[in-house]
Amino acid sequence: MNWIEVKIKTKQENEDIVSHILYENGANGLAIEDPRDITALSKREEDWDFIDPQLIKIDEEGIVLKAYFSEEEDIAAITGKIIELIEAQGLGEILLSEVDESDWAENWKKYYKTTRIGKSIVIKPSWETFEPEAGDIVIQLDPGMAFGTGSHETTAMCTEALERYVSPGTTVFDVGCGSGILSVVAAKLGAERVLGIDLDPMCVKISKENFQINQVEDKAEAIHGNLLDMVDEKADIIVANIIAEIVAGLVPQLKSFLKDNGLIIASGIIDEKLHLVEDALVKSGYSILDSRSLNGWCAVVAKR
Repeated sequence: MNWIEVKIKTKQENEDIVSHILYENGANGLAIEDPRDITALSKREEDWDFIDPQLIKIDEEGIVLKAYFSEEEDIAAITGKIIELIEAQGLGEILLSEVDESDWAENWKKYYKTTRIGKSIVIKPSWETFEPEAGDIVIQLDPGMAFGTGSHETTAMCTEALERYVSPGTTVFDVGCGSGILSVVAAKLGAERVLGIDLDPMCVKISKENFQINQVEDKAEAIHGNLLDMVDEKADIIVANIIAEIVAGLVPQLKSFLKDNGLIIASGIIDEKLHLVEDALVKSGYSILDSRSLNGWCAVVAKR
C-alpha cells in the first residue's frame, strides 16, 4: 500500500496549531522533527551511535511535522483542506509526497536503537540483539507504519509513570495506542487487562502483532475506535499520549471509564499547553500527583 506524506515546515511556536489541523483532517499520528530533540540526543553519550551529524544542522528555529494518509482515502479533499488552512494562516511550507509502506518501515531502522527507560524497561527493536541484565523487562517492538518507539520524551515519560503505578491485577486503557508500546509495557509490568484503542486500523493491526511478539496477547487487546467511544468498562489507569487539546477535551468524560481512585497518565503535551490539561483535570475534580517536563514535553499523573 502507498501512503501520502504531508510534510509541513513551520516555526516551533506553531506546533500545536499545525498538529491540530492535521489531526482534525484525519491524521492518526504525527512524526515531528525538532532540532531541540536532536541537539539533546547528540549530547547523550549513549545515543551517539545513531545520531546523523547532518541532522544537527537543521534550522534551530523550525520544526517539521509529518502526517501520513492512505491512498484509499479521499486524498485530494484531505490535502486540499490542509493546504487551505495552512496557507490562510501563513503557518509554513507544505510538501506532499508518495511513500511506499515497506520503504517507510525500513527507514525506522536507521535511527531506532535499543533504549533503556526508567528502572527496568528496555525497548528493543525486533531486528536487534540485546543481552539483558538481571531485572530487565525487555520489550521487542516493530513500529511498522504506527507511531511509538519509546525514544520520544512523551512515550518515555508515560513508560516511567506506568512503571511507578502499574501493579499486579491492574486494568489499563491505552488511548491512542499507536504501535502498542505502552500497552505492552503495562502488560509486562503485571497488568491483568490492557485495552489499546486507536482510530487508525493500521495501528490496531501493528499493536496486535507487537502483543504477539511480546507474548502478552492473553492480557492485551487492541480495538479500533475513536478515543473511548467503543469502551463499556472501567480501568484503574488510563494512559493517553496524544496532544494537549485532545487530552483536555477528553478529561470530563474519563470518570465514566475510571474506577474510584483511578489514575490518568497524560502526555503528548508541550510545555506551553501544560496548563490546559492541568486546568481541565482540576476542574473535573482530579488531584494532580505528578507533573514532569523533558526537553519541552510534559507528562501529568492525576488521581480521581
